[in-house]
Amino acid sequence: MDRRSFLNASTALIAPALVPAAALAQTAPATITRDAMRPQLPSGVQSGDPLAERAIIWTRSDRPARLWVEWSTTANFANPTRVRGPYMLEDSDFTGRVDLRSLPAGQEIFYRVVLQDLHNERVLSEAMNGHLRLPASMEGKALRDVRFTWSGDTAGQGWGINEAWGGMKIYEQIRKVNPDFFLHSGDNIYADGPMQAQVKLSDGTLWNNIVTEEVSKVAETLKEFRGRYRYNMLDANMRRMAADVPQIWQWDDHEISNNYSDSKDVSGDARYIEKNIPLLVARGTKAFMENAPMRRTADIESERVYHHLPQGPLLDMFVIDMRSYRGPNSANLQTEENADSAFMGRPQIAWLLEGLKKSKSTWKVIAADMPISLWVDDGKDAQGNAKWEAVANGNDGPPLGREIEMARLLSSIKREGIHNVVWLTADVHYTAAHYFDPAKAKFTDFAPFWEFVSGPLNAGGFGPNKVDATFGSQVMYQKAPDAPNSPPSAGLQFFGQVDIDAKTQAMTVTLKDLAGTSLFSKTLVPQRA
Repeated sequence: MDRRSFLNASTALIAPALVPAAALAQTAPATITRDAMRPQLPSGVQSGDPLAERAIIWTRSDRPARLWVEWSTTANFANPTRVRGPYMLEDSDFTGRVDLRSLPAGQEIFYRVVLQDLHNERVLSEAMNGHLRLPASMEGKALRDVRFTWSGDTAGQGWGINEAWGGMKIYEQIRKVNPDFFLHSGDNIYADGPMQAQVKLSDGTLWNNIVTEEVSKVAETLKEFRGRYRYNMLDANMRRMAADVPQIWQWDDHEISNNYSDSKDVSGDARYIEKNIPLLVARGTKAFMENAPMRRTADIESERVYHHLPQGPLLDMFVIDMRSYRGPNSANLQTEENADSAFMGRPQIAWLLEGLKKSKSTWKVIAADMPISLWVDDGKDAQGNAKWEAVANGNDGPPLGREIEMARLLSSIKREGIHNVVWLTADVHYTAAHYFDPAKAKFTDFAPFWEFVSGPLNAGGFGPNKVDATFGSQVMYQKAPDAPNSPPSAGLQFFGQVDIDAKTQAMTVTLKDLAGTSLFSKTLVPQRA
């Protein structure tokens, strides 16, 4: 049985050996039957944060349960390894995860998840199957090609699951290219974007959304933030991809509220009864951490999102966080690096530089949740000055504001002789390829590099954005809608595909659309130290 057949097969019970011995002693075979009283897995299964010998397995129960996982390197589960997972209770919205360890590097892993009912431990759920592919170890001598995909911005601007249209179809396109993993570049949900049952399109037809209580208004309570993640997993395309392809998640603003920072103020927004931004951030953060198939860090910073995921000799993934440590959104014209101009913050910049310096992989990908030089505005301040959401500040001169921090990072990468750094991002709801050329920049102390932009994923299409000249960003390709908030049915939904050839070690980045059509492709040849 191949992995496609395995994943599409009807679920079957995991052998009763999954149940602890004490429970087995009390269990008669007749008690394990297919009935409606079994625990259910309404959000399917996901894997995430793949490493050479580790991976996260995630699921959600519909009731208090114990999580069990079996895994094997064969689809028929010859000689499976059984792992006991955590209790899944109300305090985590019945979500649970297992960090599988001591896995065989570079192998296909087939896994199946079963839940044990805590009201009656003799009752088991049906098993749900999943699959993942592990990266090679750094010590491995035989290289294999690497392929991964990325995009961001899921179910925004009121565009939800339209089953008559086929649901979130772009997730099926991502699954079909058979990537080693999928990088979600942020805005996994739109907590601030209510959905209506019907939206009238420009051609007079209707877009019909599935609507739940939690997505019908802005998220304020913990239940409502959680409900956004539950909603997305109602989509069959997303569940299939999540079961078949490991994911790497980061976040941006819409997991909490549009463009939030220390300057965020919803006091005049009648949609919000809860006006306390720190409390909204806390609730949104908890819901994100519960639902992301992400490996948690130590208690020293248990909610840290930025992390390093080595993917073998050809690829290192550095997932950064441009949201949690930023100063307030402002005119972004500070003349020195300080708390107000911070974007990633000094500890994260130091962590990133140290990881890049130590990396022995050919390619170093920086997964960013926002683009470097695109204008992303955040309205105006009380004095009428433009406020800025990302790095750029609409000023084409030398680095100011958040650009100072970015300039320090880029110049440090050059000074340390770190080669083959590529940036991937989303956020702006169109696709583009940018080449940063110091010969055309106002700040020139950096090595040239590429940034590729993709998205959205079943959200409104926008753009293109203006480009700031401080770092010499050249638009080599872009595709965006003619009008703002174009619906998914307009086809302007995008994802990117990255292929690294094991023989030449060249990286080819391809920008694709909703139909899987290749729009633009660029092959980068690695620079040797």
